[in-house]
Amino acid sequence: MSFLKDNYAPAVAKVTESLDWEAVEESVKDLKAIRATGGRVFVLGLGGSAGNASHMVNDLRKLAGIEAYAPTDNVSELTARINDDGWGTAFVGWLKLSRLSERDAVFILSVGGGDAVRGVSTELVAAIDYARAQGTKVLGIVGRDGGHAHQEGDVVVVPTVDDKLVTPLSEAFQAVVWHGIVSHPDLAVSQAHWESISSS
Repeated sequence: MSFLKDNYAPAVAKVTESLDWEAVEESVKDLKAIRATGGRVFVLGLGGSAGNASHMVNDLRKLAGIEAYAPTDNVSELTARINDDGWGTAFVGWLKLSRLSERDAVFILSVGGGDAVRGVSTELVAAIDYARAQGTKVLGIVGRDGGHAHQEGDVVVVPTVDDKLVTPLSEAFQAVVWHGIVSHPDLAVSQAHWESISSS
């Protein structure tokens, strides 16, 4: 028996089949509206999702023409905020300095979406609450039940199809979904490099 062929690949197929693709389409509409009004997108993630946030920011800027930022891209500022003010408010402080407004969006990438009761990803919870207080739209791609991000925002939830693969599938499908978003003909303003090169 092959884990990858018999377990992982079928789980990937199940997520693809059961994902709410209409919710993804709504995210495309939201991001298009934000771009049209000159709004910005602030992408927040922790751990592997922080790495995804950096990649997503690149794609939003380069492929979709949307001004986008991730706090985890500035390690010096982020670690200074953690050291001086504490981890729980690091993202909020960064969003305040960025003058977050109702024209902008906070985009959450997370396996669980934050859960204050369980004390999981509470910095995301604080950032979501701050964004809502500013009238800022909360979007995202999150796993499990979507957590606080799902309760307070319009997020795409990566369905759980195998309890042992929640994290790898959630983080993998963050990339699948955002690549679909920036490649969507209603949002894309340029092609990725390889798509612009003739195959002949």
